Amino acid sequence: MIEPHTEARTTRPLRAVACLSFAYDLLLALPLVIAPTQVAASFGLPGPTPVVNAQINGVFAFALAVGYLWAARAPAARRGYFWVAGVLAKGLGAVVFALDHLLRHSPTTWLAFAATDGALALVTLVVLLRTR
Repeated sequence: MIEPHTEARTTRPLRAVACLSFAYDLLLALPLVIAPTQVAASFGLPGPTPVVNAQINGVFAFALAVGYLWAARAPAARRGYFWVAGVLAKGLGAVVFALDHLLRHSPTTWLAFAATDGALALVTLVVLLRTR
C-alpha cells in the first residue's frame, strides 16, 4: 500500500500539470471552434479553407482538455494519458510548428505554439519521470 504522503507527493504535481494543460487546451480549442476565421486573421493569415479544418483542430484540442480533466481525477492511475497527450502530442506539436516555420515560413507568431507546446511537453516529461 502506498503511504498517503507518498501518494500526495506523486499525484499533486501530476494534477497540477493536468490543470495547466486543461486550461491551455481549452483556451486554444474554444476560439478555433467558435471563431476560426477571426483566429486566422489575428495571426495575419487568410481564413481557413474549408473553415471546418480549423474547427476540427479545435475539437481535437477540446478532447485533449477533457482528457486532462479525467486524468486529474486519478493522476497516478492515468499516467498513460499524460504520456500520450502531454509528452507525445504536445512534443510532436512543438516539432511540427517549428518545422513548419522553418520549412514553409509560417508566421513567426506560430513559434509561440511551438514554445508553449514544447514547454508543456517537457514539464510533463519531468513530472512523470520524477513521480515514478
